Parts: sequence; C-alpha cells; structure tokens
Amino acid sequence: MCAKCWNILGVLVSDSPMPPQDPSPTRSPIALPDLLHATPVRTIDWERTDLALVMAFAGGTSGGLFSDALATASVAPSTWEPASFADDLFVKSFVTKCFQIRVATGEPVQQSNYLRRLLSHPPSEPDTVFYRRAIIAELNEHPELRRQLESLYQTLCRFRALLEGTNIGSNWDSNRRQLDLLRLFRELVEPLSEAFGACSSGLRRLANFGGAVQAGEPFESLCDLLQYDEQLATLSFEVGLGADGRIRRLQVRSIKETQDNPFVSSPWRRWLTKLELFARGYRFSDGEVMARLLDAVFEGVREPMLCLVQLLGDVEFYLGALSFCDRARKAKLDVCLPELVDASQARTLTALFNPLLLGGDITPIPANVQTDRMDTTVLITGPNSGGKTRLLQALGLAQMLAQCGLYVPAQSAKMALVPGLVVSLIQETTLNQSEGRLGTELVRIRALFEDFPPGAMVILDELCSGTNPSEGEEIFELVIRMLTLLRPQAFVTTHFLGFAARLQDEGKIEDLRFLQVLLDENEKATYQFGLGVASTSLAAYAAARLGVTGEQLLALIEDKVAKGPSRR
Repeated sequence: MCAKCWNILGVLVSDSPMPPQDPSPTRSPIALPDLLHATPVRTIDWERTDLALVMAFAGGTSGGLFSDALATASVAPSTWEPASFADDLFVKSFVTKCFQIRVATGEPVQQSNYLRRLLSHPPSEPDTVFYRRAIIAELNEHPELRRQLESLYQTLCRFRALLEGTNIGSNWDSNRRQLDLLRLFRELVEPLSEAFGACSSGLRRLANFGGAVQAGEPFESLCDLLQYDEQLATLSFEVGLGADGRIRRLQVRSIKETQDNPFVSSPWRRWLTKLELFARGYRFSDGEVMARLLDAVFEGVREPMLCLVQLLGDVEFYLGALSFCDRARKAKLDVCLPELVDASQARTLTALFNPLLLGGDITPIPANVQTDRMDTTVLITGPNSGGKTRLLQALGLAQMLAQCGLYVPAQSAKMALVPGLVVSLIQETTLNQSEGRLGTELVRIRALFEDFPPGAMVILDELCSGTNPSEGEEIFELVIRMLTLLRPQAFVTTHFLGFAARLQDEGKIEDLRFLQVLLDENEKATYQFGLGVASTSLAAYAAARLGVTGEQLLALIEDKVAKGPSRR
C-alpha cells in the first residue's frame, strides 16, 4: 500500500480530527441562494434530487440530473395561464432566439424549458417582481457583477458536466473524479462572499450562502482533504547539469510534510498503524480508505450541493435576460425597466419594438404607443402588412417581461401589472374542424370570456373577420361592449374600417380608444401608430406588391395561352 494510504489510515485509528460522518442535527440551515423569490423557497424536488445527487457522486449514471430537477421545479405562484398566450406570442421561439446565453466558453446548453415556464408564469406577488427587478438592474448597472455571475455560471456548467458525465472505462478513477467534484465545489463557494458581499439586491444571498458554507466544519474538512491531496509534502532538491545540458546529479535536500493538516500524521504513527492493522489481519486496497473519506466529506456538503441545482436555473434566468438586452443594443434598439403604475394612469411605450424579429433577418422598427388610460379597449386599424400584428406581439411580450421583473423592448415605458393575459392571433384551419369560419370565430369569442379575468390584458387579431361584414359588425360591437364590463387592457385589430369610424363618431362606448397605422406621403405604411381610424386598407397596394392586379393576372393568362397546353 502506498504511503498516502498509510497516512490516511493513521488518521482513521488515531485521535486526529475526522470529517463528520453525518450532518449535525443542530447545525444551522444553509442560507438558500434563491434569486427568484422575495422569500426564499425550495423549488426543486429536494428528496428526489438528493437521491440523484448521491448516485451521481458515487459514479452511477445520473442522466440529466439538473435538467430533470428543473423540469419539475415549481415556479412562483401566478394567475397567468400559459395556454392563453404562449403559443400565439411564440414564447418558445423568443427564448431560443433572444435568451441564448453567451459566455467566454461559448454557448452552453441551457434549460430552455425551465426558462419558458418562468416567463410564462409571471409572479402574482408584487414583492417578487420588484425583487427580480432589483437584481437585473444591479447586474446591468455594474458590469463587474455580471462578469462575476458569468464566471459562477461557467463553473456551475463544469460542475454539472463532471457530475452528470458517465465515465466508464478501464482507466476510470472514481476517487479522482470525486476529488475533482469537491474541488469544483470549493471553486464555486469560495469567491461568493467577496464577489457579491457588497450587493444591495438579492444577489447578496449568494454571499450569505458562500459565507455560511465556508463557516461550517464540513467545508473545513473538505479543504483539508483537498490540501492533503494537493500538497502532502514539500520536496527541496538540487540538480547538477553537465556541459551537454543533461542531468548529472539530483540530490534531495529536504522533505517537509504538511503538519497543520489533520489528515497528515507523523511517520512513526503511520508505521505503528501499519503494524497494528497487520496484526489484526486487516487488508485494504489503495483506494478504499480514500473512498471512505470522500464519502464522509461529501455527506457534510450534500445540502449546499443541492442548492447549486436550483441556483443554475436562477442564474440562467438573469443571464438570458441580459443576453436579450445585448441583442437589442447590438441592433441599436433600447430596452428599459418599465415604470409600474396604476391602470387608471396613462400608458406610454416609447420606441416599442417586436423582439421576435431580433433573431431573423428583419430589423425591428420601433413605434410609440400612448393612451390616456390603460384600462381601455383600443381598436387598431390600418393596411395589411402595416405592422398591426407585430405591434400586438410586441405589446404582449412587453407585458410578460415586465411582470417577470425584466427589461422590456422599449426605450421607456409606463405599464400596469395585470392578473392575466389572453392572446388570440393564430387562427388555423384543421382537418377535424367541425365548425365553419363563423362557428370557429364564435368558439374563439366564447373561450375568450371563459379565460378572461377582470382587469386582465386581452390581445385579439382580426376579430370577427370570418363572417360577412353586417353580421360581423354586430358580433364585434357585442364583444367590445361586454369586454368593457371587465375593465380590461384590450388591443383589437379590425378591417371593418367604416364600422370603426362609426364607433369613433358615435362615442357611445366610453372606454373605447382608436389607433391607426400612419402612412407616408406616398400612402405607404410607416409602421408607426397615431390616434384615429384608418381610411383605407391599401388593398390595391397589397395586390400590386403580391402580383394580383388585373394587368398582372392577365399577363399570366396570356403567357399560359401562348405556350399552349402542357404535355407530359
């Protein structure tokens, strides 16, 4: 058996300190580094993840320990229902395109499903919203803090990769892998107090967590074991070189063992231990004693290691949000933390843009949206391809981000928190659809009122477009009148221009407001919006752009006739 193993055996049978075999029942609980809730909570399944962690540390196949834990993690209590808006706002695409984290090591694999769940469930508790706003603001205002969080994230990713890796082979050293995991854990914990100790936001919890872990006896034992592994002794020697540069002489001058490490015992004690064990008939392999020590040290730090699983998802939430800010600024677009006010106050969104366009080849064109109050219904009119649907998407995503405590795609904004969001933009015909266009539209309207809580935001594209104008206008007015009873923040687009103009002139619906797509001097859409109702849908311009004028269709027909019938 090697000298290192006899050294450890000397500790096992001596009175030297040993790492605790079990966490002390009187030990104070670790300060949970929860970055997503005003009051810290455990969001992952603690017992199930703990079992997976033990198996992964021991070397068993862990699968996707972090992914599995975060896939079932709870989110903050929310009154929003993702089924009412997530598909129409393309939240999945938004996360993939705009929340992709970029760090020095590249683009790590993110927990995209977890991020989608977080964004689709804005917290209903205002304290949690403002708690998150304070964290993202401090990270954005202090680049050094962001670099520290990115460094923490990179180390977390390395820890995850080593913990979840399946290293099966003839040269696989289980003890070495576990030592490397403990070393990475130390690298994660030690910088936290200094890096985040001066923070004024919830980032301070990282410092508290790091300080609490380092103050415990288990972490001290971990550091002693790693020091033992890294530096058992210091060796001094002299090297004599010949004229040809080759070594002629190597003389050891001194060997100094590390005496202040509890895992190191004196040479005479090691020899006595060796004789005692031999006399008792004990036989140990080289790695068995080290494995026992590793297990003991691991037991002491299991709880803080579990905290790291939850922490990974929290960190990705903020770094993803900052990546969205970076993408916007790279495109020379502004983002902001909105001012959250009462719904009776004026709505102001300056230079609002659609973030879904950031991941494509289209450059978003910012627009201003202003209304005298927020709890109103806004009818939006204008030509096809004038930016109405894009505006609706931008409004919905901005509301979602604001209620998650994050930056919104606007230069400045005044917004109000709402208890829910209902979006209906996509109307697809399916093979098993039992109703016609009118029936489908009526089902859509019924579902709207079933899902819509008072005071929520509703976004509807082309309401009642699936039926003839006279009947459609009647249903349209009924829906608008019923909506106002719920005091919503509503945005509805329509091509019933004459009907919208009549509603504006009559003024019978008090809480109705009107926005229109503004046109330039050539009557082309500017993708800007102003008060009023559009006077034309520019159908002729759209037909010409898409090749559907009389002249263009006649040219196609004449070309077909000239070529004659096709033969196969």
